[in-house]
Amino acid sequence: MEFILIILPVFLILGAGFLGQKLLKLDLKPISTVALYLMMPFLSFNTFYTNKFSSDYAYMFLYNILLIIVLGGVTLVAGRIMRADKSNVSAMLLSTTFPNMGNYGAPVILFAYGSQAFDYAIIIMVIQSLLISTVGIFIASFGSEKITSVKEALLNVVKMPILYGVILGTLFQISHITLPTSIIEGIDLLGSASIPVITLLLGMQLADIKSQRFEMKYVNVTVLIRMVLSPIVIAGLVSLMPVSQLIKNVFIVLAAMPIAANTTMIALQFKTRPNFVSYVTLITTIASLISIPVILYLLKYI
Repeated sequence: MEFILIILPVFLILGAGFLGQKLLKLDLKPISTVALYLMMPFLSFNTFYTNKFSSDYAYMFLYNILLIIVLGGVTLVAGRIMRADKSNVSAMLLSTTFPNMGNYGAPVILFAYGSQAFDYAIIIMVIQSLLISTVGIFIASFGSEKITSVKEALLNVVKMPILYGVILGTLFQISHITLPTSIIEGIDLLGSASIPVITLLLGMQLADIKSQRFEMKYVNVTVLIRMVLSPIVIAGLVSLMPVSQLIKNVFIVLAAMPIAANTTMIALQFKTRPNFVSYVTLITTIASLISIPVILYLLKYI
């Protein structure tokens, strides 16, 4: 019951977005643009400005890199075997390499392991946000339904204000620049608003899934990699890291999360099979209601 209460706010926001879109039929592109270009930069700045760096960052950064390299490699091989085109491969990559560490993973970690583990989860989420704003944007841009070259994809990464929020936040922290409290509160208010807006946008996108047939081989492989292979592979890799068992458990649970809501927003922004990404996000989120408690149980008793 307590676990349901922890994840209930996420599903309430998703439901509000879903029902609202069914009734209002809004254009989602401007909403995703506002979240991506006007809200997320403030969140990235505030996170990197306020979270102090430590030696644990190296392993947390390595963890995120391993997620992308290992799961991305498996996805590319699977895509090649299935002879998937560029857009389908990119949509699968967005879905398999970026778990929902923020508005889903962090509350679960807090409920399962307490405040110290929650701090670890926030740091990992921050690093992931940097990778989504660079690697994720490149994948989505390169796999866009319109013809995009590698150069154009890289230019889209450079244009993303989220990246500059990360850079400025880091520079302000290491330079010990202190901003007035009123400015910090304003930045925090605007940045924090991005998380529910992104979750709301996901619910709206789910409501807009067209009545079309997805090739189930792509759906099945994506769900298998994200929900089954990801936590198993990461459990093996983090067992070799010289970190505490608590951090290892955080790594494994976050790797088992469903697809990140941010990827739906990015897929929508760059037209990288957004309906497919939204559909598998829905499937993995529903599946997580069973898989996450199972993984928490196994980590506790095995």
